[in-house]
Amino acid sequence: MTEKVQTFLAGRWRDASGPAYTTHYPHDGSAVAQLHGATASDVDEAVQAAEKARLQPAWVKLLPHERAALLHRIAQGIRANSEGLAQLQRLDNGKPIKECRALVASAAGTFQFFAAATETWEDAITPARGDFLTLSLHEPLGVVGAITPWNSPIASEAQKIAPALAAGCAVVIKPAEITPRMAIELARIAQQAGVPDGILSVLPGKGSVVGDALVRHPLVKRIAFTGGTQVGMGIQKLAAEKLMPTSLELGGKSPTIVCADADLDHAVAGVVYGIFSSSGESCIAGSRAFVHASVYEAFKVRLLAAVKGLRVADPALESTHMGPLVSQAHRESVARYVQLGSDEGGQVLCGGSRPIGGYYDQGSYYLPTVIEGLDNTARMCREEIFGPVLALLPWTDEADLIAQCNDNDYGLASGIWTRDYKNAWRIGRALQTGTVWINTYKLFSVSTPFGGVKLSGSGREKGRQGILEYTSQKSFYWGMNEAPLPWAAK
Repeated sequence: MTEKVQTFLAGRWRDASGPAYTTHYPHDGSAVAQLHGATASDVDEAVQAAEKARLQPAWVKLLPHERAALLHRIAQGIRANSEGLAQLQRLDNGKPIKECRALVASAAGTFQFFAAATETWEDAITPARGDFLTLSLHEPLGVVGAITPWNSPIASEAQKIAPALAAGCAVVIKPAEITPRMAIELARIAQQAGVPDGILSVLPGKGSVVGDALVRHPLVKRIAFTGGTQVGMGIQKLAAEKLMPTSLELGGKSPTIVCADADLDHAVAGVVYGIFSSSGESCIAGSRAFVHASVYEAFKVRLLAAVKGLRVADPALESTHMGPLVSQAHRESVARYVQLGSDEGGQVLCGGSRPIGGYYDQGSYYLPTVIEGLDNTARMCREEIFGPVLALLPWTDEADLIAQCNDNDYGLASGIWTRDYKNAWRIGRALQTGTVWINTYKLFSVSTPFGGVKLSGSGREKGRQGILEYTSQKSFYWGMNEAPLPWAAK
């Protein structure tokens, strides 16, 4: 049964003023929720309300420990509603329920971390260079916009909302059009936790309407965006017109490297998890596996056995490894890339098609796919597929390996599998990526900054320094001299 959903806009629960639309469950295509998309006028209303609310004593005068307590209450609210949130996210984007639970737990941990960070934050008295006292402090930027993707909404939204609130900002969040429920539920939890009305608004709808108006609004002082590279580049251009800071977490074509001395069991498990968890719908997916020629065949045998053992099934089942892709249209995009890889001379070792029969025929499922025989210059090895497709490439020379890994427009993440810590350090330092995993993959800590280089984006999220992304720095000079300044003295 389709649920009618309202959003939280400028302190009120109501329908946005745009056309109604329906979201669908990727497992079987059934309608899940009906809601209204926001308009440019809704954006203006939300931003104006946020600007007013952030200047009220109930928000601007909160001391750090009081703001921390509020963030802790949001974390507690997420945990108290964890199963319901996980099930809603499953219906929104088709992720397996175990993964949804992990993402909900991650969101709660993010609020908890930034609660601790804001309560213990210390600004600095800087070394004096004369007869005066110098100090530096950080102040909230004001109203900020957060634009989030459909693949891991609750985690992405927490990573933007939590540090922004910790810094004292107001937040207008624009979730992906097809996965709006997590942001709406976070707003509900935040309101129940005591966040003043107007400080947080959620504007579902089309990025071309809502996102564009949010980026252009003169009162919006920062944009945090996770999504496609082309959209991110457009945001950056608009932000430049306002000299507005941004953080952009964009696409990836991440290499994973298996060295000759790697523990093959660990390497296979890590490579399989790195590309096929989340059905490959992950910006950090390890989609290019470079395997040393001396272990290539042994690795391939183990890899194919592991991939064929993955359970592609109903995301509501506890045993499911891979659920459906987010939509039929996206599945067709993935299939076109696989066909392109075959046309470029690649050999499909497993997968390469959709499963047939039962709910597979209604859902947007695609089998985990491994292709070999491609050159690193092939389009399938250069462009982000955002699906469960792995290119397997042998290597022999380390210098050539590093050159191939770096020969890509993206630079988000990478993985190295080796027993030699010096080898791992040398290769890791040479890779042009924002994150390097060594003998593991796709593990995260909210305490560790995350972001990319090149066309994978700019700025960083997470870590204590993540709060600074939502602040401006102000310096004070406090004169201590007994006599007047001597410049005009006779």
